[in-house]
Amino acid sequence: QHGGGCFLYFRRRIEPWEFEFSFDPRKFCKEACLLYEIQWGNNRDVWRHSGKNTTKHVERNFIEKIASERYFCPSIRCFIFWYLSWSPCWECSKAIREFLNQHPNVTLVIYIARLFQHMDPQNRQGLKDLVQSGVTIQVMRAPEYEYCWRNFVNYPRGKEAHWPRYPPLWMNLYALELYCIILGLPPCLHISRRYQNQLIVFRLTLQNCHYQMIPPYQESPHLTVLLHTEST
Repeated sequence: QHGGGCFLYFRRRIEPWEFEFSFDPRKFCKEACLLYEIQWGNNRDVWRHSGKNTTKHVERNFIEKIASERYFCPSIRCFIFWYLSWSPCWECSKAIREFLNQHPNVTLVIYIARLFQHMDPQNRQGLKDLVQSGVTIQVMRAPEYEYCWRNFVNYPRGKEAHWPRYPPLWMNLYALELYCIILGLPPCLHISRRYQNQLIVFRLTLQNCHYQMIPPYQESPHLTVLLHTEST
C-alpha cells in the first residue's frame, strides 16, 4: 500500500536489459513486450504487470487474461494503459475493438515504441480503426520511457534516474508515420535492413498529399520540422 490509500498490485518487474532490448526504437527485436497498468473507477488502486508473445500475440493474451480474471468487473469504469514494444497487427486491432465493444466501460490508451509492419495496408487500417473507435495511440517519448523505467523495471538500487535516453529522431519518424496512418495517407517512412540485417535504415519519402494534409504547426511542431527538413 502506498501513501494516500493507494493500493499497488505488481507481480514482477522486468529486468533493465529486457526493457532496453524490447523498447529501443532503433532496433528490431522479434518478440513483442507489453507493460500494462489498470486503474479502476475513481479510486487510486493500480494493477501493473507485463506480458510477452506466446503462441498468440501479447495483445490477445491480455484480452483473454483480463476477461477471465475474477477482479474484472465490466460494470465498473476501467482505464487501461498499454506500453507496447510493437504496435498491434490488424488481427489484434480487430480483437481489441471487439473487446472494447463488449466492455464499453473500458478506456484504452496505447503507447508504442515502434510500428509493426506499417507498410501492410491491413495493419494501417487496423490502427486507423482503433483510433476511430476511441482508442488513443501515441508513440512513446522520453516521459513514457522514464515512467516505464521507474514503474515497471527492476532497476538497481540508486539507478532510478538511469532510464535509457533514446535519440528523439526515431520517435519523431514513427510519430509522423502514425499520423499519416490516422489521416489515411500513404506511407512516408520506409525502413530497410542491410548487411545481414545488422544495419537498419530509415528513409522519408514525402508526397504532395503529405504536405497538404499536415500543414505547418498542426498537431505537433516536431512533425513540421521533419517535413521542412525533407523539403529543403
